[in-house]
Amino acid sequence: MSATRYRRFLKLCEEWPRDEFKKGRDLGTFLRQKVAVGFREGENTQIQDPEKCDQMYESLARINTNVYKQRFPRVRDTSFTGVTVEECKLLLSGNVQQMDEEKKGLWKKLMERFSKSQEDVPEKAPEK
Repeated sequence: MSATRYRRFLKLCEEWPRDEFKKGRDLGTFLRQKVAVGFREGENTQIQDPEKCDQMYESLARINTNVYKQRFPRVRDTSFTGVTVEECKLLLSGNVQQMDEEKKGLWKKLMERFSKSQEDVPEKAPEK
């Protein structure tokens, strides 16, 4: 029985997309590592709690097939900040420098304002 569970998880890992921009922070990579640890002996691995294992697989499979995205469609493709999906992906990928200067949003303006070095800040006069 654990052989079929192992094959199901391997198939899920193959289908799960990888995000090359999020090296070390990618959910697909994390999932692959957890499956490798959980099934150390491959098909011969003894599952401690088969019911919990099946529940975890079903949950991950629902996320991977966008069940919740279809069940609860979004009205707009932006957030309350007005940032588009593409801009969010760009921000989360860690490549903030690639954003166009003319599309400078609130987040970028705040980051520039608060990233000034201490030398730029006027010093207080010593109190006597």
